[in-house]
Amino acid sequence: MMRSIALLACLLLAACGGDMKPPLVASDIIITAPIPGRPMSAGYVSLANNTDAVISISHVTSPEFESVEMHESLLENGVAKMRRMDELAIAANSSMSLQRGGKHLMLMRPIGPLDSVSLSFYSGDTLLLSVATAVSRGGR
Repeated sequence: MMRSIALLACLLLAACGGDMKPPLVASDIIITAPIPGRPMSAGYVSLANNTDAVISISHVTSPEFESVEMHESLLENGVAKMRRMDELAIAANSSMSLQRGGKHLMLMRPIGPLDSVSLSFYSGDTLLLSVATAVSRGGR
């Protein structure tokens, strides 16, 4: 009987998948300090989708900023432009880097002093991921 219980416990633990990864993982997070006199910061992050389906991020929020927008930098006719994105789609079992000169976050109008920033990533009303990081005081 005890052997059966021990075997059942081992099977249950194995079924739980000790190697299970969260559906969405953030790494290499950088939030820049606002440029003096400019009420905005930029956010860069690598996002990994560990699921077999596309993950669509519809919006990002931060309690430290009045608004957060997803943007993409483009070069059109030799002119650099920034375009707001309504959605950020991360392909199944892949990752995407939000980085300088490409897709990135614009954090607008800080609320109070900034030492750290929390970001919440949503798909519609569903919270997908919350992260926090220190504000980078280094170079841009």
